[in-house]
Amino acid sequence: MTPHRRPAPRWFVEALVYAALTSSIVSSLGMLLVPSVSAEFGIPVSTAQWMLTANLLVGAVATPIMGRLADGPHTRRLLLTSLGVIFLGSIIATVAPNFTVFLIGRAMQGLLYGTVPITIALARRHLTFTESQPTISTLSVTVSVGMGLGYPLTGILAATFDLRAAFAFAALFVATAAFGVWRFIPAGPDPLAPRTPFDIGGALLLGGGLAALLLWISEGQIWGWGSATALVVLVVALNTLLFWIVHSIRTLHPLVNLRAVRRPEVLLANATAIGLGTAMYIGLSIASLVAQAPADTGFGLAVPLMWAGFMMAPLSAGSLVANRTVRALSRRYDMAVFLPVGAAVMTVASVLLWLRHGDFWTLAIGMFLFGAGIGSGYAAMPALIARSVAVDQLGSAVSFNQVLRTVGGAVGAALSAAVLAAHPSDSAYSTDEGITMAFGVGVICCATVMLALVLHAIAGRRRRAQQ
Repeated sequence: MTPHRRPAPRWFVEALVYAALTSSIVSSLGMLLVPSVSAEFGIPVSTAQWMLTANLLVGAVATPIMGRLADGPHTRRLLLTSLGVIFLGSIIATVAPNFTVFLIGRAMQGLLYGTVPITIALARRHLTFTESQPTISTLSVTVSVGMGLGYPLTGILAATFDLRAAFAFAALFVATAAFGVWRFIPAGPDPLAPRTPFDIGGALLLGGGLAALLLWISEGQIWGWGSATALVVLVVALNTLLFWIVHSIRTLHPLVNLRAVRRPEVLLANATAIGLGTAMYIGLSIASLVAQAPADTGFGLAVPLMWAGFMMAPLSAGSLVANRTVRALSRRYDMAVFLPVGAAVMTVASVLLWLRHGDFWTLAIGMFLFGAGIGSGYAAMPALIARSVAVDQLGSAVSFNQVLRTVGGAVGAALSAAVLAAHPSDSAYSTDEGITMAFGVGVICCATVMLALVLHAIAGRRRRAQQ
């Protein structure tokens, strides 16, 4: 008898979406709570920033490994295990007696970056191709859509109670997501999934290289870009990644199939991931800073912590609208069309925030447009990858795309920090000139990505016309 997969049960898609939302809920515990963590443990803000760095480093190392394992027969078990580690990390952070223990909890939460690729692999595996396309688009934007839920709740809980209440809520959310996966995702190994050996060498090389690269990007501003420490870390990162590329080409079953990554649509999605990831982090981090900065800075809106999270609501609304629009239009237009459209909308949003960022409604409109651009681009990327690679390579391909988004975000963070540091003020915040210039860098990033995507589309159309 030919082995076959069990059909997806009722509530299968809902359980996947709910599990994917854990990434946005847990990620909302980062940037917004850095000042609260600094006050809670009596440490400088620069030290508290390690709650972001540690989380990012673990995510960069774990995501490609989780993606490769997601292509194997035990994907459901992998998702449950990942959620279990994130849950335990949330509990540790909730009860942490000191910053060191708290940092361990935050590091364990870094597995959140790999949950969305796992859910996408499950959707493609248990749904028909037609059914999986809208589901994959929805799963891919859960991070931006979920921010509208995560950030307001985090702000309210931290302001009403304390930051530990926010982490306790995250633990509860992750626990309910794990129950949904246990109850509604088909159990047992997938009989059709490949059983190939795991590339341990590739995992060590890629994980080490990415960790060193992100450490250089995140801490280079503090070390000094020309310092011996920064240069050594950069050399280690580049050489390790080079060895990983050579190793992957020569290995029969690599962690990430670079031959699949080189396919035109996958390459397009991955290049876009870096550019949009950079632009997205610049826009979100600077907009959050503007919202919470005091009015006497000349640009701040002085929004209290309790309400600062609601500034992400327009972003989530824009992402949701864009996702629904892309799903409706995907039958008439190729998914690749939505990449330059998303970049164009993000460019408009960046220009608006660059010109007028000291007004509440302008900031809200800018965030809505930003969300629409992100939703359009992020809905298209996994769909392009899904139709270009084999089902048994989808997890690793999507996770690699997720890693590139993370790298782009780290680059955006470094660019923002460098611009703001070059425009110091007497307060803890930058000057209005620094904020304006940071938004200007975001405009350049978005416009560059948009121009590259438009030129790529024009060149592709000309090639097809000549054939």
